[in-house]
Amino acid sequence: MNHTWLTIDCDDVRHVPKVQGHPTRSNSNRVGPTEKLSKQFIRGMNGFENWMDKHQSPVTLFIIADMFESKQFSQWIASILNKYGDRVTVGCHGLTHRSWSAWPEDIGGFSTALSQATEIIKQHTGTNWRPWFRAPGGYIAPWMAEVIAKSGFTVDSSINPSWLVKKKAGKGNSWYDVRKSISDNGIIEREWLNKWNLPVNGPALSLFPLSLIAKRAWRKIPPILSVKDALNAPENRSVQLATVYWHILDHGRKNGNWSPPIPNRRFSLNINRSNTESLKTVN
Repeated sequence: MNHTWLTIDCDDVRHVPKVQGHPTRSNSNRVGPTEKLSKQFIRGMNGFENWMDKHQSPVTLFIIADMFESKQFSQWIASILNKYGDRVTVGCHGLTHRSWSAWPEDIGGFSTALSQATEIIKQHTGTNWRPWFRAPGGYIAPWMAEVIAKSGFTVDSSINPSWLVKKKAGKGNSWYDVRKSISDNGIIEREWLNKWNLPVNGPALSLFPLSLIAKRAWRKIPPILSVKDALNAPENRSVQLATVYWHILDHGRKNGNWSPPIPNRRFSLNINRSNTESLKTVN
């Protein structure tokens, strides 16, 4: 991999599969009001800004559209887009946090959800919007690829290519099947970084012993994309990327002082110093 793409999911506590969106794991009685943010998410918003202020590297936020039912979240997104400008791009993480591949195939429902989510997110993010999709929880099945493509998305970043989570490809499917369907529908897939075929992103950052493997993998990530390159590199087929992700909720850990285990040498630390490394491509 030549460069690293930093991506962050904007799920709140009410979105995790044990609460919402999964046919067997979820307890719908625990779903909180959509207009109210959890205390951990609020700490995470503050922690995210504190972390962003320490470097000049770009990130992509994958946002669940129903987050905008919160006035506080809507105002915060407007604020950080104004504050950080092109350092923040925005993709779609769904209308809600429905684990689509864990349910029976529903092309109509998925198509409608993507259309509604796109409209809502674009309305709130303007020129920072990008047609990039990440399935909630990484639950993506082959049948979803055609819908994603027809909905105008050029990039998918849903595949966690580890045997530990192969069930998320849907009953009877493999990650190979998902990859092929994504490719056949003309979408660029940005799979999540793995190490030894094990997850190193999201929950793996805090779940022992995966957390040990994750930190080791993150210490060796390639240089982070520059701001200029991050605007379009994910949808450039010739660019090799290591894709890593975590959650805004993570920034709420350690009293808001948590940060991803990225070596300082990988960041652009000076506002007056751009990333001078040219973006390498593969022919």
